[in-house]
Amino acid sequence: MSLALYRKYRPSTFGEVIGQDHVTEPLSNALTSDSIHHAYLFSGPRGCGKTSSARIMARSLNCEKGPTPNPCGECQSCRDLVANGPGSIDVMELDAATHGLVDDARDLRDKAFFAPVQSRYKIYIIDEAHQLGPGAANALLKVVEEPPPHVLFIFATTEPDKLIATIRSRTHHYPFRLVPPAVLATHLEGVCKDEGVKVAKGVIPLVVRASGGSVRDALSVLGQLLAGAGKDGVTYEVATALLGFTDGALLDEAVDALAARDGATLFNTVNRVVESGHDPRRFTQDFLERLRDLIIVGASKDAAAQILHEYPEDQLERMKNQASLIGAATLIRSADIAADGLTQMRGATAPRLILELICARILLPGSDDQGLLARVERLENGIAITAPIAKPLVAEKSEPVVAKEKAAKEVSQPVTNTEVAPVPDKPPVKEPVAVKAATPTPKPSGPVDIAALRKFWPEVIENVKKQRRLTWSLLSASAQVLSVDDKAITIGIVNSGARDSFIRSESDVILRKAFAEVVGLDLKVECIVDPSVNSSTTTPERTVEDPSDEAQLSGAELLAKELGAQVIKKFSNDV
Repeated sequence: MSLALYRKYRPSTFGEVIGQDHVTEPLSNALTSDSIHHAYLFSGPRGCGKTSSARIMARSLNCEKGPTPNPCGECQSCRDLVANGPGSIDVMELDAATHGLVDDARDLRDKAFFAPVQSRYKIYIIDEAHQLGPGAANALLKVVEEPPPHVLFIFATTEPDKLIATIRSRTHHYPFRLVPPAVLATHLEGVCKDEGVKVAKGVIPLVVRASGGSVRDALSVLGQLLAGAGKDGVTYEVATALLGFTDGALLDEAVDALAARDGATLFNTVNRVVESGHDPRRFTQDFLERLRDLIIVGASKDAAAQILHEYPEDQLERMKNQASLIGAATLIRSADIAADGLTQMRGATAPRLILELICARILLPGSDDQGLLARVERLENGIAITAPIAKPLVAEKSEPVVAKEKAAKEVSQPVTNTEVAPVPDKPPVKEPVAVKAATPTPKPSGPVDIAALRKFWPEVIENVKKQRRLTWSLLSASAQVLSVDDKAITIGIVNSGARDSFIRSESDVILRKAFAEVVGLDLKVECIVDPSVNSSTTTPERTVEDPSDEAQLSGAELLAKELGAQVIKKFSNDV
């Protein structure tokens, strides 16, 4: 039977304890200066190093070359008290959950006055000290207050407030904390390297999330994954399935659907979550965490990498685009709805129903102040991103328009015949400023001009929007035509996350159909990553070519102004 990782990698010196420098450094200094107190209280969450530090303290105190923060490891006491060692008769570790009675405390008090057998100090480590009953704690009070010179007490507890105040006041209190994710991830990577097991990208962040900052929990989870690893090591798919987390692809799909206001795709994602056996509660929690990350990305911009260490660079770029498309107000409103729904899911018998209601509420425009802000934000994004696009400088004309121009030229010529054709008694017809082609442009027989194809890109994007809003959201602000030949049209997308979503959702079929309908080119569509794509230039600026366009734009601006005025008025009344 193999030794559990949390036991195998238990620290034996203060230098091996991770994430607790605020505790280990003062204790090391006290050992160096021989400023030893007779009672210590180590408190903090489970699995963060309290009991291990208590054992290290005992080892450092009883070392033949001690007290020292760096035990020699050669003397009998050091060998006995090393991690997973046999233990020492002079260092007694008691669990207050099973030794919390008054008789146990009296027995401990009586034996404390006997001298140690072979060590410098007789040390009592009392774990889960908050479970000491009032009678037992009071029985220990006198010996803790005035112990013999050879006796030292170390209390370890997750709930220091439950320990009676008279004992707490007689100890030096050292609060332990949860280990930061970056520190814990580095430690786990070192363990995987020592174990010689390959771990796929993204697995370590999942283990850190599952542990909640507890080193012991993290090593337990990692040990389970390593034990079930195959010849290829621990894969991301196995880790997500075993730990119950939602696949990142599903979260990306849900966020993309939210950005595009695509209800069909969002509800289809929920269906895939349930059909694949995922827990709707787990998905809702993971979705809420992703919304939180998007809010941070949108607010911190380039500094997001310093806060969200677990995400690779390409995923952060993808999240920046998502945050800019959705907007801060919509993200905050969606997070509030998801948080409320997650609370309702506790104990619910139909979690899928609540998850679908959450999605419906997110897609439904809100009537409160936050909802108004979100609607204004979406309106502004719509004007900036999805405004009607400028026509090409030389617009193609349909056959009826060409015929009208030809007739007009003939009328303008000098009349040489005395016979004048009768003019119909009808009011003149005002011709439009520009008319797009009624039929697709035929495919050219020679090489295709990439510059001409790029001119039609805005119209292709508009055609895509009519077919599927999810594909439109992936292309509208982060893609451009790179090249074209007789076999394929190559599209560049700014990062790999967007490219993967494009391929996974089979958006190439939608884009190919749009090129065929708008340009007349029925070619295979290939998508590659091109970080040089400038999202600010992928969607052209709006040019007003028709009075109706100007009226629509003014109406949108008036609506935004009206909604903004309502929000300001509401806020003013609240103040």
